[in-house]
Amino acid sequence: MQKEIHFYKYHGAGNDFVMIDNRGGNQSLTREEIFSLCHRRFGIGADGLIFIEPDEEHDFKMKYYNADGNESTMCGNGGRCIVAFARDLGMIERSCTFDAIDGLHEAQIDGEIVNLKMKDVTAIEHLDNGYFIDTGSPHHIEYHENIEKLNVYELGKKIRHSQCYEPAGTNVNFVQKIKDDELFVRTFERGVEDETLACGTGATAAAIALMLEKDISNVKVKVMGGDLEVSAKKEQNNFVDVWLKGPAVQVFKGKIRI
Repeated sequence: MQKEIHFYKYHGAGNDFVMIDNRGGNQSLTREEIFSLCHRRFGIGADGLIFIEPDEEHDFKMKYYNADGNESTMCGNGGRCIVAFARDLGMIERSCTFDAIDGLHEAQIDGEIVNLKMKDVTAIEHLDNGYFIDTGSPHHIEYHENIEKLNVYELGKKIRHSQCYEPAGTNVNFVQKIKDDELFVRTFERGVEDETLACGTGATAAAIALMLEKDISNVKVKVMGGDLEVSAKKEQNNFVDVWLKGPAVQVFKGKIRI
């Protein structure tokens, strides 16, 4: 039996999402249906799918699924897009608090720019050529020169499935230092199983690594789909008051039968 889904399409610096209004609590999708909707040839096409749901204590709840149909860890750009979505639905105006899989978030809106507070960063592990950092999702950070020519798919897939990250795997970020406060980042995302044009938690992780090295509090992050900005405060070996800033816009909306 077919069912009709009313959806909205948003992107944050090219990281795109199918958004579904589930405030009524009557929308449910199987893993296969989510995979189908996110498919770029046979569906709407997206890096992930997000339900906006009611929350008793806060403005709303975010439920995020990767393009493979599985519920996933926090998505920074998805979090910024759901804030724009909530504003467009008339649920909020210029600020909000919402619950996600990694806890409570707050956000501020200025036109198309959404500034999202991320979780505190406490898990930082030094690697030979970078770091492993958890920013709500796990991220491998690896430094390279001229990453524009890097085969992100092949290298990222190899690291994502490497033995040291079994069984769940990790997201993989290839990072090029541009200035003391600026980075170029390309990301292979698990669950999408490919490079995405931006990754919010990945940009945050790469920025935190630079803050650790340079003792700075604000980093500009260039990604394939645009520009993001990350700010944070260092307290001993942890980072608090972490904010991810960038565009979040609606692309189109419609109905689809599945």
